[in-house]
Amino acid sequence: MISIEKWQEYEFDLGNFPLQSGEVLSNGKLHYHQFGALNAPKSNLILMPTYYGGCGIDNYPWVDDPSSPLHGGDYCVIIPCMFGAGESSSPSNTGVAQAGADFPTLSLVDNVRAQRELIKCRFADAIPCLVMGWSMGGMQALQWAQLYPERVGSLLAICATAKCYPHNRVFLDGVASALMADAEFADGHYTAAPERGLTAFAKVYAGWAYSQAFFRDALYRELGFESIDELLSFWVEDHLNQDANNLLVQLNTWRNTDSTSIGHAGEVTLQKLRCPGVLMPSSSDLYFTAADAARDAAKLGAQLKILESDFGHIAGGPGRLADETQEIFKTMEVLLQ
Repeated sequence: MISIEKWQEYEFDLGNFPLQSGEVLSNGKLHYHQFGALNAPKSNLILMPTYYGGCGIDNYPWVDDPSSPLHGGDYCVIIPCMFGAGESSSPSNTGVAQAGADFPTLSLVDNVRAQRELIKCRFADAIPCLVMGWSMGGMQALQWAQLYPERVGSLLAICATAKCYPHNRVFLDGVASALMADAEFADGHYTAAPERGLTAFAKVYAGWAYSQAFFRDALYRELGFESIDELLSFWVEDHLNQDANNLLVQLNTWRNTDSTSIGHAGEVTLQKLRCPGVLMPSSSDLYFTAADAARDAAKLGAQLKILESDFGHIAGGPGRLADETQEIFKTMEVLLQ
């Protein structure tokens, strides 16, 4: 049986890490969480990148739940923390020259390349038998399959697409604008948290995170909230505890994600998967829509398995909803066979 106490946290030193933008991340750090050890055949490695705003520990329900296919402890699970989220190199924890608003431009390619270096150096260059994640974690899984197609045993992208589609980008631009409109934000050079901006950011974001039916049918009560105002207060409190520049670095990373490549005659293409893969969108997700995921799945040659849920994007979150979580576990189990 897995217990949280058996998880370990580590830091991987990337040195001066060249970025896709042409900039260099000075003294880069990749923070990661690990449970279990790599076996002798190097066949039990699972990679589970974090999502927007998430810490490594937030992925634990996918592993620590007694009904999870990972719960027996037979796997070596790595949860690499995304740049900009506060654990790995981020505006809030880096050296003075790149702190705050001076943090360099990051991409998911940069995150995946750093994860590849981690596996080469600390996990005997093993091939993950499963790369999976929710939201931006799923986008990273899809990016892995494009950058290193022969080094992914299987893939599961939950509530994610291979690129940030136009309507998704408009959502991100809207929440970012709400934050930056606060005069206290000072173009990222704030000396105190821009609380008005963070409050506006959180309230706008909450309206997109769930579906119309979620609010109409008061499904927030199933999450323990008695009213919409109580739900919004929770979102505001959560975001007031986050660094504004961290949030924006992650949003820009998300906004600029595009796992496609330009082929002949300017055609945008996705490289076919060389491994079993599943895209699992939520039927009511407002930004990683099921329609966009279906387009990507067809181009990738992946299976499309829709989570039928009125909980919007949150339907795929680790351990948030019992029925949806069990559907995810069933799909993980099949991919791990």
